[in-house]
Amino acid sequence: MPLTPAIEEPQIHESAQGPRVTPVASRTAQTPRPVPGPRPAAVPRPGRPGPVRPAPPAQRAAQATPGPVPAAPTAPSVSAAVPQVQLIPASAEGALDAAEEAVDLLLDTGRAPGDILVLTTGDPHPWAAHELSFGEAPYWAQHDAGDDVFYADAAHVQRAASRPVVVFAANGGPAGTITAALPVALSRAGALLIVCGDVQQINSVLGTGV
Repeated sequence: MPLTPAIEEPQIHESAQGPRVTPVASRTAQTPRPVPGPRPAAVPRPGRPGPVRPAPPAQRAAQATPGPVPAAPTAPSVSAAVPQVQLIPASAEGALDAAEEAVDLLLDTGRAPGDILVLTTGDPHPWAAHELSFGEAPYWAQHDAGDDVFYADAAHVQRAASRPVVVFAANGGPAGTITAALPVALSRAGALLIVCGDVQQINSVLGTGV
């Protein structure tokens, strides 16, 4: 009886693999931009909220756990109540120029013009002399608007409102003007008082070794 040749069973191959994906060349990670740090005075500008910082670990844990979160202590800040004082040595003849350089530096570093009040004890700043030629009412209206640097005679410091930065130019003037006006200028400075003048005289008036 003839033998029937054995029928080979088809081999079951493994499932075909899908299309091969060629790896894309890795991209060079962009260097993150540096985050600017706080200003020397560490005081936020009016109307501009500060950056939102993540809560500390203890507070995050308290927020994740049901129940009331203890309130943070509200101790008064000494640095917020007492402005910093910076002294720029200058003669009476050079005090106004030194004050102008200080204003330029403040603006260059991001201070808003409306944050700055400049006081002079001697000759007025040319801007103040020009604006006063139109009358005191429009002159002080610009002060009340508070949207630009304002220059005033230190003798009128009582009329000036507080601003974050006060620049005081001891550029001469009647005797006793610096002694009378400088303490008031300090009270008008919310964050920083810059004094351009004689070091010994300024220290004797403020009673501190600045």
